[in-house]
Amino acid sequence: MSVLIIIFLTAVIALFAGVFEQGKYSRYIGILGIIIAFYVSFLPELEFFDQYKSMFEFGPNAALFTKISLVITLLIFFLGGFAFSNHRSHQSELYALMLFSLVGGIVLFGFQNIVTLFLGVEILSIPLYVLAGSNKTDLRSNEASIKYFLMGAFATGFLLFGIALIYGSSSSFDLYTIHEYSINNPKDVMFIMGAVLMMAALAFKVSLAPFHMWSPDVYQGSPSLITAFMMSTVKISAFYAFFKMMSIGFFGINSEWINIMGVLIIITLFLANVMGLAQSNAKRMLAYSSVSHVGYLTLIFFGINNMSVYNLAFYLFAYSLATIGVMMCLIYVEKLKRETSYNAFKGLAHSEPILAVTAAVSMLSMAGIPLTAGFMGKFAIFAQAIRDSPFLVIVAILGSAISIAYYLRLIMVMFFPKESSFNTSEKVSLTYNIVAVFVVFAIVALGVFPDLFARQFGL
Repeated sequence: MSVLIIIFLTAVIALFAGVFEQGKYSRYIGILGIIIAFYVSFLPELEFFDQYKSMFEFGPNAALFTKISLVITLLIFFLGGFAFSNHRSHQSELYALMLFSLVGGIVLFGFQNIVTLFLGVEILSIPLYVLAGSNKTDLRSNEASIKYFLMGAFATGFLLFGIALIYGSSSSFDLYTIHEYSINNPKDVMFIMGAVLMMAALAFKVSLAPFHMWSPDVYQGSPSLITAFMMSTVKISAFYAFFKMMSIGFFGINSEWINIMGVLIIITLFLANVMGLAQSNAKRMLAYSSVSHVGYLTLIFFGINNMSVYNLAFYLFAYSLATIGVMMCLIYVEKLKRETSYNAFKGLAHSEPILAVTAAVSMLSMAGIPLTAGFMGKFAIFAQAIRDSPFLVIVAILGSAISIAYYLRLIMVMFFPKESSFNTSEKVSLTYNIVAVFVVFAIVALGVFPDLFARQFGL
């Protein structure tokens, strides 16, 4: 709860800092607030907050995912100076809205009640509707905002209808009371219908196919830094809430929804990877890549054990690091070329080798190549799921093999072009180079020594 309050106050201060110097200091306020919150996340919670435990509890799992989100958001804020250089008149609003969205994410990490779940989802989502359309002169950004808003409102209706049915069956909003009810009444039709509706709504939030329709257009149309935020921090928050609700609240009716989940995984992995191959735009390819990773993540529901939360956290952190590594490269190219097609990346390695290497290592990690954090994350989840569903693991491995093709395509364009398209004297800032080196080091270090993850996050 202390971390939540710190991030909220930081967001408010960053918002009002826009009155001075056109939001010049908002990014630094955000960075300072995130660092303070990260430090506080290692401290014991104040006893004063015990009175709110029935709604929100900052337990060990909530603390772990909060730390991950803070680290990823901090890296995104470091990239903001260059990425938002053409948003000088309203930078404070952009940083504040990202922080408000992070507040919703923290609420989702600690929710103990499905009313708190709903509040967390809406606090997470509403700022994103604005952020997606923050590039007011770009029609794609305007389209992304309205499309995300309309689809998000539709999904919210599913969520509320599901919550109503769950409450009507169990007479409670409490997560653990619902857990007990699901065990004692596994054949309650109203309860099962409520669970399926909530599952559909949360599947939309994490962009699990076929509820992913919004994500390619929204990710492509949004400003690239906002896309990076949605593909990393937002995905961490939404997926953990999805996992917590299904594995705890609906544990007793697992047999009713687990097969549906398996079908959604197959659809997601096939559709996302095939569509990723068909793209000629790097940003849209990364959008479909993000959808495919939700398919791999959803395997966590099979063979759940006491390591599942740790495996999920590791994968989400590894994926988010890789996302930042690729997106910072895309942000730089988009600034120079005003486009994100594959051709725009021709010869980047000759002009900015550090940035190109970072993007290449990040995509290799996304593909699950050994000695990267992405490989260890996939290995852990696949090893857990193979006992319950070897067929789904085989499908996931085939999906990973297909994904290598579209990742390698971009790498080849950057490193082995027939001719370079970079004839500019504009160089990447020192901040970008530092973040790039950190991302590469973290991906390789976690791939070789995965235990570092537990040590660094106080596990």
